[in-house]
Amino acid sequence: MRARLLRPTTLLSLAIVALAAVMALAPQLLAPGDPLAGDPSVRLLAPGGGHLFGTDALGRDVYTRVVHGAFLSLAAATAAVLVGGLVGGAVGLVCGALRGRVGRVVDFIVMRFVDVLIAVPGILLALIVVATLGFGAWSIALGVGLGAAGSFARVMRAQVLRVRGEEYVEAASTLGVSPLAVLGRHILPNAMRPVLAMAALELGTAILSVSTISFLGFGAQPPAPEWGALVSDGRDYIATAWWLTVLPGAVIVCVVLAVTRIARVIGVER
Repeated sequence: MRARLLRPTTLLSLAIVALAAVMALAPQLLAPGDPLAGDPSVRLLAPGGGHLFGTDALGRDVYTRVVHGAFLSLAAATAAVLVGGLVGGAVGLVCGALRGRVGRVVDFIVMRFVDVLIAVPGILLALIVVATLGFGAWSIALGVGLGAAGSFARVMRAQVLRVRGEEYVEAASTLGVSPLAVLGRHILPNAMRPVLAMAALELGTAILSVSTISFLGFGAQPPAPEWGALVSDGRDYIATAWWLTVLPGAVIVCVVLAVTRIARVIGVER
């Protein structure tokens, strides 16, 4: 594990994730300006010393907006993973722990429903939730999380079934330990590591999904800075002001790749 963490690509990924965390939690440290304040006299300036990422059509500093927009994007993505992990993990845990004829029937019915959920594209499900609950980053987070819940349920169920067949679990049951105690003390802790690795991997996917839906106009509404919305705002100026879409898009790509790289290291070493 240590050797993999010390690889240059992994160290760079850790640095990018740490920088993204600072952007989300303490944006004033990196960009003390107001992300909503504009100056028409400096509109559509190219990236330079005074404006690292240039300015937009209203004279707002794009770098400041990207930094302050990190909270909405990353918080929504993290919330989506939490929703997917908690809902899907609970379903998978219960289905994997059920025994007997009734338990097998319940497991079969629930997992067929999970199969249908997995078959529905996550973006489509998220759009349905947003259309039902209204626009906003948290509606997107709920929709993306529910879309990921099926995969979490599958992984958790598979791990519970694997651990349930281990000798120490069977020995605990034979000694008279209650089923709930066996589930909480022996099965759940040993089934969690692959699920946590999957959660780290799903975070990158969630960032992309949240940004994509915000790009379509269903996320945080203007003038709130959000990564997907920032990319969308620059579409009309792509020929004359490329930095409005390219630079926020590059930040999204870098963060997603960094999170995915770290998740793969965790997954390999689990």
